[in-house]
Formats: sequence, structure tokens, C-alpha cells
Amino acid sequence: MLFYAIVALINAIASTILGLFVYFKNKKEILNRTFALFCLSIAVWSYAYFLWQISTTSETALFWSKALMVGAIFLPVTYFHFITVFLNVYQKKKKLLILGYLLAFIFLILNFTPLIVKSVEPELSFPYWPKPGIAYHPFLLMFFGYAVYSGYLMFQTLRESAGIKKLQIKYVLLGTLIGLLGGATNYFLWYDIAIPPIGNALVIFYILFIALAILKYHLFETRVILTELLVGMMGVILLVLPFLMPTFSLRILTIGLFLFFCLFGYLLIRATHQEIRRRAEIEKLYEELKALDKAKSEFISMASHQLRTPLSSIKGYISMLIEGSYGEISEKAKEKLQNVFYSNERLIRIVNDLLNISKIELGKMELEKEPCPIEDLIDSCCQEMEIEAKKKNLRFIWERPKISLPKINMDKSKIHQVVLNLIDNASRYTQKGEIEIKAEKTNSKIQISVRDTGEGLTEEEKKRIFKGFTRGRAGITYWTEGAGLGLYVAKKYVGLHQGKIWVESKGKGKGSTFYIELPIWEK
Repeated sequence: MLFYAIVALINAIASTILGLFVYFKNKKEILNRTFALFCLSIAVWSYAYFLWQISTTSETALFWSKALMVGAIFLPVTYFHFITVFLNVYQKKKKLLILGYLLAFIFLILNFTPLIVKSVEPELSFPYWPKPGIAYHPFLLMFFGYAVYSGYLMFQTLRESAGIKKLQIKYVLLGTLIGLLGGATNYFLWYDIAIPPIGNALVIFYILFIALAILKYHLFETRVILTELLVGMMGVILLVLPFLMPTFSLRILTIGLFLFFCLFGYLLIRATHQEIRRRAEIEKLYEELKALDKAKSEFISMASHQLRTPLSSIKGYISMLIEGSYGEISEKAKEKLQNVFYSNERLIRIVNDLLNISKIELGKMELEKEPCPIEDLIDSCCQEMEIEAKKKNLRFIWERPKISLPKINMDKSKIHQVVLNLIDNASRYTQKGEIEIKAEKTNSKIQISVRDTGEGLTEEEKKRIFKGFTRGRAGITYWTEGAGLGLYVAKKYVGLHQGKIWVESKGKGKGSTFYIELPIWEK
């Protein structure tokens, strides 16, 4: 009986300390109060269980059996109360909660009569095991009804949750399952089923999992102090154990365990302090970085909007000057104005790219998707770029698939810009040889490839080429006007389509192949 008494005492002390700590951490918060109330129910049940196990007379055992039932009666309803608050469904389940407390108080009154516990009798190795009265059976239905329904609510919410909340629910649900199954082993002997309450030791796991949820996922907005309290609590328990051991060798063993735990506890507390400091610093830096990044995106968006209008006006006036709308001008002036026109066009492209990037980063980019054949889109891009390729005597290869490929649900203008950018880059950075475009079905995706025999890329260039304002060495050499935004925007657009873009190259002077994968449209 000593084992069951010690386990009950450990459960009692652990639930008491955890409940008090959470309550006094923020006693105005309803979540903390309801959790403390639930811990109180566990504590009442556990302390009375301990005293029942060490009872030496049937009268004392019967008294403590009835006392432990007080904790057992309020366990399911206080747990349900805590879960409804934790899951933010308290108002929706308020009537069911009131019913639970009403039933609990009815069973509490009946507990003072033989209708709940009528007697204590020998069972297995227990000299004083309680025997149920007629009201015990509906109590058990209430107990498991509220416990199982609480688990169902958590499981239901788990599927709809994400992030920290989901992890918190997982810990509480897992701890509940283990603790409930462990505590349920007490009820077999009540019905003369010869299974001892071996699962009592598992009840502590509920408390441990709640502690993990608190420490790791800030369930009650606290970490370090709880670690110290839990280490101290376990230290006290381990310090008491040698005095309860029946043999000298067991005393020595438990003393050694206590000393080892003291060392482990010290290291744990020190590591927790260090982790909290690092995490606090990282979280602060992360929040600052997020704010700066958002401010940057908003500034770029505002600046782009402000720049686009005057640039469009400049473009219009230059075009009218070149066409002679304001009178004839010399050929030399036309040539210079043409250069200004092209520079203005380049500025407009950069501004548009910046505006699109800021929209994506702020989550304001809207896609106008529709099912489209990719071959038609590539045809259009090739027609635009074929003349430029031929000017450099490059062989331009695009063979439309003989069997039509499945359609892609896409924003045509965005994907057109991506493919056009890849072909344009291949043309600019290839001085001789060929450019080959392919499109084929691979599993449930369409893969587009643009291969060239140009300058190629080093391993380092392949890693950074899709980052903003980054260009390969060939880009700086052969086209100084580029801003390094084309591939960055392309990657963003492909990502918005749940696709993938990457590049392969065997090295400098060995050409490159850019790949795009886009999911097939499912009807």
C-alpha cells in the first residue's frame, strides 16, 4: 500500500503547487482561476487517497474514502469549466456547465450517506476498499460524460487551430488522456474486477504536460519561476522518500537519486534562464524587423505609386515630341529623345516591379486566375522574343507539344511576365549558340524549361540569383541597365501559384537551364 500512498502524495503536492502558482500568477484571469479550481479537485482527491491508503481502521478508511469522493465528484465539472474557458467556448457551454455543478452538489450531498460509498471491504491486497452505493453509478456516468466531452471539444478545436494554440491544445489533450486513463484504473475494483489501480502513477503526467505547455508554449504566460517551483517540489519529494524506504539499500539509492536531481535541477534552471533571455532578445529583434520590413514595403508602395504617374506623363510627352506633335525637331534631337524614352521605360518597369513586390509582401497582390493552356502563353512569349534572338544569330527552339498539355489555373499576365523574363535573360546573356524552350507534364505538374548556351552560373550565383537586387556576373557585364528584380519578382509570382522555380548550371561558360513547375488545374 506504500506505493499507492506515495504516488497519491506526489500527485497531491504537485497539483497543489501548480494550482497555487497559476492562481497567484494572475488571479484576475478566469483561465488561471478555473485551472486552479481543477487542481484543487485533484489535490483533494489525492490527499484523501493518501490518508485512506495509510488508514489502520475501517472507520478511518471509510471516512477518507468519502473524502476522496469529494475531489472525484468535482473533478469532471471543474475540468470541463477549465476547458471551456481555455477553448473560448465558455458562453456557448454555460448551461451545460451549470448543470454539471448542480449535479456535482447533488452528489456531494449524497456522499454524506451510504448511497455513494456504503462500506469498505478487503479487495486483493487492499484491506479497506470502498464499495459503491446505488448513487455511485450515475455519478460515474456524469464523470466520464463530462471528461470525454471535454476531450471531444479539444480534439474538435485542435483541427481548426494553428500555431502556439494548436501546440497548447496538443499538450493538454495528451496529458488529459494519459491522466484520465490512469485514474480510471481505480474504478475496476469498485465493481469486483480484479485489476488494481496501477494507473494512478500516470495522473502526474497530466500535471507534467500542463507544465510543459506553460514552460514551452506560455499557456499561462510564465516560464522561469514555474521551472524553479517544479524543481523545488520534486526535490522536496525526493528528499522525503529516503525516510519512507523500508531497507537501508533503498535509502542509499533514493539519497543518490536526490543528489543527482539537485545537480540536474540546477543545470535545468540555469539553462532555462539563458534560453528565456535569448528568446526574449530574438522575439524583440524579430518584432522590430517585422515592423521595419512592413514600413519598407509600405514606403516602396507609396513611392512607386507617386513615381508611376509622372513617369507615365513623361513617357506620353516624349512620345508626342518624337512624333512631331509640337513641331518638327532635328534627327539628332529625336535620337536623344529616343534614349530618354527608353530610359523612362526602364524606370517604369523598375517602379512596376517595386510596386508588385510591395503588394506581395503586404499581402495585397490579387491574382486573376483562370484555366489556360500553357502552350499558348509560351507561343506569345516566343513571338515577342524571337526577333531579338535572331538579331544575335541565336538558334531559337520551341516545339509546341503534339498532344495538348493539361491546363493550368493561373493569372496569365503574371506567368507571361515570368516566362518572358526567363527567355529575355537567356537572350541577353547568350552570345552564341541556342535557346531552347520546353513544356511537359511531370506527375501532377507542368514543367517549363528555358535552356541557353550562355555564360552559366557558379554555385554561389545559383544560391543568390533569386534574391532582390542581386545579379550574376554576366548580368553586370552584358546588361548594365538591369536592376536585379526580374527573377525575384518571378519567384514571388510562381510562389503565389503554389509553384516552384529554380536554375541548374554546370558552371561558367556552360550555359544555364531555368525551370518552372506549376500545378495542373483540377476540374
